[in-house]
Amino acid sequence: MAKQTVRDYPVDRKRVLVRVDYNVPLDPTTHEVLDDSRIRATLPTIQYLLERNAKVILISHLGRPGGKVVEALRLDPVARRLEQLLGRPVRKLNDCVGPEVEDAVRTMQPGEVILLENVRFHPEEEENDPAFCRDLASLAEVFVNDAFATAHRAHASTAGVAEYLPAVAGLLMERELTFLGNLLTSPQHPFVAIIGGAKVSTKIGVLRALLRKVDRLLIGGGMANTFFLAEGKAIGASLAEPEAVDQARAIQAAAQEAGVMLLLPSDAVIADAVAPGATTRVVRLEEGVPAGWHIVDIGPETLAQFTAALTDAKTVFWNGPLGVFEIPAFAEGTRALAQALARLPATTVVGGGETVAVVEQLGLVDAFRHVSTGGGAALEFLEGRELPGVACLHEKMPERT
Repeated sequence: MAKQTVRDYPVDRKRVLVRVDYNVPLDPTTHEVLDDSRIRATLPTIQYLLERNAKVILISHLGRPGGKVVEALRLDPVARRLEQLLGRPVRKLNDCVGPEVEDAVRTMQPGEVILLENVRFHPEEEENDPAFCRDLASLAEVFVNDAFATAHRAHASTAGVAEYLPAVAGLLMERELTFLGNLLTSPQHPFVAIIGGAKVSTKIGVLRALLRKVDRLLIGGGMANTFFLAEGKAIGASLAEPEAVDQARAIQAAAQEAGVMLLLPSDAVIADAVAPGATTRVVRLEEGVPAGWHIVDIGPETLAQFTAALTDAKTVFWNGPLGVFEIPAFAEGTRALAQALARLPATTVVGGGETVAVVEQLGLVDAFRHVSTGGGAALEFLEGRELPGVACLHEKMPERT
């Protein structure tokens, strides 16, 4: 059932606690924000609230401080960047609970914005401690979850506070649920999924779920190497999961039973080291990879085959790079696929931090129908799992006929 959003609840002049995902990269030298895309993604919700003179109280985590204060993980740089983007003051506090926070919230005026300190400085956040949840909830009259990327975590600020406040989705959360939900319920066919990344073991659930929906499944990246092992191919020193070979075989069998085309790379770029400046060449995978060499990218034949499999697609979901894209020389296949997808007149949805990074680096974000902010959350959602940060939100009331 659809969830209520910030549009469905009276927020005018109310104190609104908004869970955002400001887990952004910081420059190690200047400590300024390197990539503000996650901050920009929350602006529609914040501006909606400000237009209604709400008192906006933002809460986020940054990094993994382990329940203690880590100076390098304070949110001050985020506050400065948000202030620039909003064009209005953002008051950053030094904690997220306690007397100082309570006093600051009590004296807020309509249309003001406060950013609380990194919520993971408190161990109670990840423990979803009820007393901590109540303390956070006491700051506001409404809870808005606009952090889809953390919705698979049952933490205090993502789900626990909803036990004590009316809870609705933000506009970014709404967009995520709409586009990813449509992949599960009403995709246009042919529906093609492209799944890459390092490990097949972490994506078995989503692969099985997608096999019930898609017409074609394209697999690349390090996870394809485990499928090659399952087929008895030599992969040299390439990254693989021998313990997941049986799972790979089961996925191949399930695809065949479902009548889904499962396409693996037929050739690859291999390197004598996974490092810049390594010696590379292209090999056909039927011939095997020499000992000591690593598969680092898809080859030109595979790129042509993958592109051909996308030509008539009406819906495409892409998660995971097709090579070691962190090294520019090994990112050609991933970049070329992104550019091919950008040209398709299809509903194209990208999910996963690494994949999103590729799209952003190429300046192609606007060429895709939806670029998801959720990595693990998106995969768990598509797998059909209940996400605590979504389940806690109020259901939208059915329209009267």
